[in-house]
Amino acid sequence: MATSEDVRENVKKYYGKRLESSGDLQTGAASCGSSCRPAPRSVTEALSEVHPEVTKRFFGCGLPFPAKLEGCRVLDLGSGSGRDCYAFSKLVGPNGHVTGIDMTQELITAARQYVQYHQDKFGYKEPNVTFVQGYMENLNEAGIQSDSMDVVISNCVICLCADKRAVLQQAYNVLKEGGELYFSDMFASKIIPDHMKQDAVLWGEGMGGSLFWPDLISLAHSMGFSSPHLISASHIVVYNSELKAKAGDISYASGTYRLFKLPRSPAMSNATVTYKGTLAEFPDQLDFDSSHCFKKDVAVQVNGEMAAVLQSSRFSSDFKIQMLDKQESKSETTPEYCHLNPFLLADKLGSSVKQCSKTSK
Repeated sequence: MATSEDVRENVKKYYGKRLESSGDLQTGAASCGSSCRPAPRSVTEALSEVHPEVTKRFFGCGLPFPAKLEGCRVLDLGSGSGRDCYAFSKLVGPNGHVTGIDMTQELITAARQYVQYHQDKFGYKEPNVTFVQGYMENLNEAGIQSDSMDVVISNCVICLCADKRAVLQQAYNVLKEGGELYFSDMFASKIIPDHMKQDAVLWGEGMGGSLFWPDLISLAHSMGFSSPHLISASHIVVYNSELKAKAGDISYASGTYRLFKLPRSPAMSNATVTYKGTLAEFPDQLDFDSSHCFKKDVAVQVNGEMAAVLQSSRFSSDFKIQMLDKQESKSETTPEYCHLNPFLLADKLGSSVKQCSKTSK
């Protein structure tokens, strides 16, 4: 079994030197954002204003842009060329701040070249983006303080990391209470066998390090996060015949999830919640995840964990929350998690990733 350091070095070489653009990847993962739910206008506009040289070297697999980011402190894990960071730069506004962390020096250097460009583009007096070289598994060592971030973002890089538990724990540590981890990643339909984890190309493509999706739930709970909320999903098409043969009967999907850092020992009471329609881009309806759609002025009963999420997060002022006397039973606090399966949601949406690599010919 390769060590974490071996994995890091392979990924650095794969993304820092070998790949010149997202078209060099062997799977369709990099384009799945196009098949997920439509992005709000503010997100598409922000992305359209990112310098094309930055976008060219984007290797993400989704569109992890949550609502209500103005004034937030955002951390992007595995920021790469900086595409998402620069889009977030516009979304958080001049009073917010975005930090991108990546272990690959070539990508950090490339991203830093465009700080002044985007500052001028957005009309800011001071830059609100910082890029730091470091490891997701040790954010404090990279200078990221505990309890300092409102939102932590990741776009298809956790699958490239050998120690998923360390990454999620570090994200939890640097988030403020009520903060959110919102990320897209590749997930596997089965546990990845060790021989696939030792293949450098499979790992570089995300296939060797993809998490078996139910393991995300147990990892999240073990460190104090809320249950994950599945936002969107797409099947990933592996069109390289050699890699497809190596994967065998393992399928892959891109899934976007949101997890919240709940207060310690929150009161888990069912509640009636009513969305006020106060988010400018969602005046009539807020799709919180694939299972929760809140219509303006329509009261909805939610379980204790969802009530705790809404009450402790940055969305608290957007909801009228009335706690109910009824406490959750054990069966209600240990629900089935089939609604969090990205493969089932991708089936439901009819969502598959289009081929995007120039190497597919």
